[in-house]
Amino acid sequence: MENKPGQEFERVVLTVSTELADQRIDKALATIPQIATRSQASRLIQAGRVRINERVLKPSYQTQVGDRINIDIPVVVTSELVPYEIPLTIPYEDEALLIVDKPSGLVVHPACGHLQDTLVNALLHHTKDLSLGFNEQRPGLVHRIDKDTSGLLVIAKTDEAHRALALQFQNKTTHRLYRAIAFGSFKSNSGTIRSSLKRHPLDRKRVASADDGKPAVTHFNVVAFHPSGVSLVELRLETGRTHQIRVHLSEGGHPIIGDKTYGADKRLKSLKSPSLRKLIEEMPRFALHAMEIGFIHPTTKKFMKFTAPWPKDLLPIIDHCGFPRYHEVYQTEIGD
Repeated sequence: MENKPGQEFERVVLTVSTELADQRIDKALATIPQIATRSQASRLIQAGRVRINERVLKPSYQTQVGDRINIDIPVVVTSELVPYEIPLTIPYEDEALLIVDKPSGLVVHPACGHLQDTLVNALLHHTKDLSLGFNEQRPGLVHRIDKDTSGLLVIAKTDEAHRALALQFQNKTTHRLYRAIAFGSFKSNSGTIRSSLKRHPLDRKRVASADDGKPAVTHFNVVAFHPSGVSLVELRLETGRTHQIRVHLSEGGHPIIGDKTYGADKRLKSLKSPSLRKLIEEMPRFALHAMEIGFIHPTTKKFMKFTAPWPKDLLPIIDHCGFPRYHEVYQTEIGD
């Protein structure tokens, strides 16, 4: 979070109550609606925008009853991002949010090498109503998936919706179900994978388990196995670390087919079916799809769950293996 010439700030004052005392400052700041999450609070603290009098606080500061904490929250304005016409599949939209089924190969937000041809640019072409949050380069984004992962994302159109959704992701109350096709036969049909993840020390494009990484938890359920040597797996995220599913499966000996970054190409020769091997070699992405997402709607307060069908580019492999298609259309469930 860099200071920019002419940057405007909103001053918010937090008076620490008994309920907010004796805890880390980032946790206390997350109770402020304009901040909402500890990750946003940490960014403000690290930028030196959280003070008592003129003393800059550290993330480890423990709050005390009666503390008057001044927080300068940057007022985000639209940036030089430009709309870019990319066809989007949007199975649901209302005044607060929208659901988009991101295709494989589409980068989520602008970065080096992808300044205009991203999901964010496509969203700006679709609507002018996107929340800005703290990051003007990522309007509307509450969470992300990898470039070559396909599937459902929830996009916030208002700042209120963004804060409410971000809090659900932080508190791990959202429902996120992925389906993947991975190499090998699993020893157990269901279970939980736990590790701590961080960037690989030698290859910055990869992530690996490490004692000093961030906790990552993935629950898995094996749906079907094809005798040529691949399994259809359902994966439910409890945390949402970068490359989490890909790393957890590959480190367990089951890289996702097509995922060359995590060793899938080395497993191709082990397949017993030449026709399946050919289908995988011709596949331009890896077989990971964010098929379900569920959350409490920030306005109606009702639980909503959205389900996407398999993307068309994975159907040849799905059908070859006889794995279930599940459904052919998008589905929406709304709770009471």
